[in-house]
Amino acid sequence: MTQILPKLISLGTSVPPHRITQADVLSILAEAKGQALPPRMAEILGNTGISQRHIAMPPEYYFNARSWAGRARVYENTAAQMFEAAAAQALTRAGMKAADIGQIVFVSTTGTMTPSLPSRMIASMGFAPDTRCVPLFGYGCAGGVIGLGVAADLYRACPAKPVLLVSLELCSLAYDHARMDKKDMVALALFADGCAAAIIGSGAGPELGAFASHVWPDTLDMMGWEIGDTGFDLVLARDIPVFVNSHFAPVCDQFIAAQGIAKSDMAEPACHPGGGRVVDALAEYLGNDLRATRAVLRENGNMSSPTALFVLEALLAAGPMTKPTLLTALGPGFVGAMGVLKP
Repeated sequence: MTQILPKLISLGTSVPPHRITQADVLSILAEAKGQALPPRMAEILGNTGISQRHIAMPPEYYFNARSWAGRARVYENTAAQMFEAAAAQALTRAGMKAADIGQIVFVSTTGTMTPSLPSRMIASMGFAPDTRCVPLFGYGCAGGVIGLGVAADLYRACPAKPVLLVSLELCSLAYDHARMDKKDMVALALFADGCAAAIIGSGAGPELGAFASHVWPDTLDMMGWEIGDTGFDLVLARDIPVFVNSHFAPVCDQFIAAQGIAKSDMAEPACHPGGGRVVDALAEYLGNDLRATRAVLRENGNMSSPTALFVLEALLAAGPMTKPTLLTALGPGFVGAMGVLKP
């Protein structure tokens, strides 16, 4: 039997319309607190590696009382627009139309809809009525890399039509800013909104090789959220950069070795950035400055699951792939996700 080799045919991205700079955030936080931020907190928030981000609604929206129903309405409307924009861009770049797609993998942890968003987009975008929709929830920042691996597996299983992956997060809607405690301020200073789409099929493009994930026991307090009355309460450990080198590095080393490649054989990796200190830790481990990862973090912030795909888009836009490219992401669980693309 001929082996099916899934290829990454194209990528597309979109962001919501409201742009906010990190300087704006510091001013907004000080106004919301009713006083200047403590110097140490201002330093932490100012050293995230982020210059600007895009969010679903104007800044003033986030400091008004918000219900779960209200958040859901904003998610439904904004997510549909971003889904269509990113998917349409990916389809255009692939020279395809929506009806050419056989399956849609949809990754999102910052909003839920029933029926799912891709099911609602079938008629409006012209997907075939028998298009299979596969929503993935709960992976947070690791979702884009995990979703790409799932999409590749689905294409291997059913290669009659290409698979569309859409990874979309509206992080700005998730958190409750009523308390304005330290963790809430960190969430407000880091997270952003974005959407990435990828088409997996046959033809020209890098090959999607092996993908893997690893969950460490007793690490639920590393990253995630607790569900509150009006929003999510961030769970985020301070020692994630240390964890990169102490725990993630050996697991990733094993994954890379299993592919028969060395770090020195690879092109610049596409990493989910997390934050500035996490990027520094990844750069130290990988022996690469991760310029594309830093640029995406600087211009778009931490968009959770689609961020690594934004980085991959930037790397592929710079020129044809000539060496294997590693993808990495860390997410709630605590989970590490890895994948490799081959030229």
